Amino acid sequence: MKTATATATHEVGKKLYGSAFVLYLTYFIHGIGCSILGQQAIKEFLAGQWGSGIESVTLVAAALGLGRLITLPFSGPISDKLGRRPCVLIGIVLYAMFFLGIAFSPNMQVAYVAAIFGGAANSFLDTGVIPANVEILAPKSGVATMMTKLFIAVSQFLLPFMMGFIAGSHMSYNVLFIAAGVAILIVGAISIKIPLPKKNENEGKAESFFATLKKAKFTPESIALIIIGFTCTATFQLWLNCAQTFGKEVAGMSDPSGMQKMYSLGTIVAILLTSVLVNKFKEVRFLLIYPFISLIMLALVLLIKTPQICMIGSFVIGYSAAGGVLQLATATVNDLFPMIKGTITSIIMIASSLSNYTILSLAGNLGQDKGASAVIILNIVITAVGVLLALFVNTRYKKMLEKTNN
Repeated sequence: MKTATATATHEVGKKLYGSAFVLYLTYFIHGIGCSILGQQAIKEFLAGQWGSGIESVTLVAAALGLGRLITLPFSGPISDKLGRRPCVLIGIVLYAMFFLGIAFSPNMQVAYVAAIFGGAANSFLDTGVIPANVEILAPKSGVATMMTKLFIAVSQFLLPFMMGFIAGSHMSYNVLFIAAGVAILIVGAISIKIPLPKKNENEGKAESFFATLKKAKFTPESIALIIIGFTCTATFQLWLNCAQTFGKEVAGMSDPSGMQKMYSLGTIVAILLTSVLVNKFKEVRFLLIYPFISLIMLALVLLIKTPQICMIGSFVIGYSAAGGVLQLATATVNDLFPMIKGTITSIIMIASSLSNYTILSLAGNLGQDKGASAVIILNIVITAVGVLLALFVNTRYKKMLEKTNN
């Protein structure tokens, strides 16, 4: 039976569902921002604009991870100390700077700086929007985090259609960057006025990121969960940013943009299905099952090398790698550290950002030297590590909960 407090909290949360929707709109636009640099047509367009090779776009995409790495140690404590709204608004302004910066970038160097702003924006949205919506949708923290991925997936599914419309209208792809920048500023203007949950008793008293780290009691299991944030991000980021190049250069696809549609469709299906399944099965189980599916699919893509397997692989990777593994890992870690949600979200997102930066930087150089197949092999190795970590976490999950409750 629900307690009176839980029922009251739920009723308050229902009144804020409109606010949650507005906050999730930032992730709709984020879905464009985090995937647009991985589109083959965009890569070729920007490489021409900058007068550089196509691999330079992958290196710029890696700077998104660098921007997150720089700001995540501060964005989480800001969220816990000042509240969710300031984090959201900072993220929105920085994202507008990213989109407009890329649109008007004359070279790779300027674009790289703009991408750092984009990564910083992502960190402020992660530590502002996610905790706010976890509080609004409490106690369904898993569903709250999965919804961010749903909004991302929908925009990623629509992205190829947006690109097709712009190409068919003989406009520059920069129109898409500018439109996204203006759209997120409009969402920002709305976000200034929307009601959000009242400040909790810890808000305004949060310590610095590093002070909080000193007091947090990390176990081997929680550390493994944080590393899973690294491995699962690598799986979908490598596919998102490099698979279309593999499809075109290795599998012989004339138009690899269809891979993005299948990837996004797989992600949407995963989110809808997983949102139901998490109410019946422990969230931690998906951290093992989904990466294992990704591992098998990556191996098949590498071995078969046909346009058909690339399309199937895009759907499966979209489902199993991008369908909420990072969000479920975040929700699980939040449950282990309920008093410092903003800071602990920062920690797992730091692992994710480190993956984005280091792995995409490596992939950009590896693809140039060894070809697109080498990037798939890299993805297989990292995903296999994630499977082993998830196996360890699953075997220790019961003891993890006992330690947290004690």
